[in-house]
Amino acid sequence: MFRNTAALVDCDILTDNIRNIRENYEYEYYIGVVKANAYGHGDYVVGSLIRGGVNYLAASSLEECLSVRKRNSDIPILCLEPINVEYLDICAENNITITIPDIDYYREMRGGVALKAHIKIDCGMNRLGFKDKHELKKVVDDIGDRGDLQLEGIYTHFATSGIQDKHWDNNLKNFCEITSLIELTKIPIVHLGRSLTMVNHDKIPFANGIRIGIVMYGFDNKMQEPTGLRALKKKLLLKKYNISQTRLTNSLHLKTAFSLRSEIMSIKRVNKGERIGYGAEYEAKDNILIGVVPVGFADGFLPGNNGRYVKINQKRYEIVGGIGMDMTIVKIDESVKVHDTAILYDDIREAAAYMGINSYRLLTSVTNRVPRIYKEGDKFTEIKY
Repeated sequence: MFRNTAALVDCDILTDNIRNIRENYEYEYYIGVVKANAYGHGDYVVGSLIRGGVNYLAASSLEECLSVRKRNSDIPILCLEPINVEYLDICAENNITITIPDIDYYREMRGGVALKAHIKIDCGMNRLGFKDKHELKKVVDDIGDRGDLQLEGIYTHFATSGIQDKHWDNNLKNFCEITSLIELTKIPIVHLGRSLTMVNHDKIPFANGIRIGIVMYGFDNKMQEPTGLRALKKKLLLKKYNISQTRLTNSLHLKTAFSLRSEIMSIKRVNKGERIGYGAEYEAKDNILIGVVPVGFADGFLPGNNGRYVKINQKRYEIVGGIGMDMTIVKIDESVKVHDTAILYDDIREAAAYMGINSYRLLTSVTNRVPRIYKEGDKFTEIKY
C-alpha cells in the first residue's frame, strides 16, 4: 500500500451477519451472492461467509466463479448467467453449477461432461429464463433421461420487492404457473428470493433456498412503518390492488464491514479570495488551511451532492474544490497533521446518500486500484489487485 489508501473490511462482522441471518430465517440453503468482487469487499471474504453459515455461493460470470473457486475448493458455486457451451468442460472441472436459461440454450449443450444445473424461470422480469411451461417440462423430462446432467435447482428473480405494488405477487403467481407441469418437490434446491424477498415477505413454503446478497454485507432494509395519513394510504393501496402483506421492520442486527480510508498527503495555506480545485469552483471566504488526500473518483470516491465531508481524528471536515480523479481537497484546521488518517466513509448508507446513489453502486464502484485490508480478529491481511 504505497499511497496509504485502502478499503478496510472487517471479516468478523461479515461472519456475525451471516449467523444473525440464520438465526432469524430458516432455510436449508443459504446461497451467498459474491458477484462483483463480493459487492466490492473482495473474494477474500468467502471464508468468512462460509464460517458464518453460507453453504452455497453464486456469482455472475465464469470468470467470477473461477476467481471465487480459488478461495475454496469444495463449496458449490452457481453461475447466474448462462455460460457459452464451449466452456462447459471448465465448469465440470471446477465444480461450477450452470444456469439453463431457455430451451435453445439447452439444445446447444453437448453431452459428455458431468454437470450440475439450475433452471432459471422468467416470472415477469423479462431478462433470463423459461416463460413457457411446456418447454420447461420438455427440458426437465429430457434431463431426467440423461446421465451427464444433474438438475439440482430451479430459481427465479422477482422484479420488485412488492412492498407497494402488485408485481411481486404476480411474479410468484407466474412462477407457480410456469412450473405447474413439473414436480418441484423432486428438485433438490428451489430458490426464488433474494435479500429483500427474505426480509419483506413470509417464507415461500416450497422454497428451501434463499440468495443472500446485500444483506450479508450489513444492509437489512429496515424502514419506518408509516403512521397517520400515510398508514391509511398504504392500507387503502394494499386493499385496492390486493397486495400481499409485507414487513418493513425485522429482527436482524447487522453491521456494515466496509470503510474507505486514506491519509493527509499534503497541507497548505490558502488566502482569502483564492480559488481551489478544477474550474476554480471554490473560493476561500477567509484564510484557510487545506489538506490533500490521495484518493478520487478513479478509486470509487464519487462526486456527489453538497455537504460532503471527510473524517479525521473523529472530526468531520468539509470537502472543497470538488473531487478529482486521484485527489480530494479538504478544509482542515491546525490540529490536522500530514499522514493523519482520513476516513472517506465508514457508513456506506450515509455515504451513498451524500453521493446520490444506492449502496450497491457505491460498494461496486471502489476500483481495484484500491487495495483491500482484511481484519480477522487481531490479524490484518492486505490484498493488492
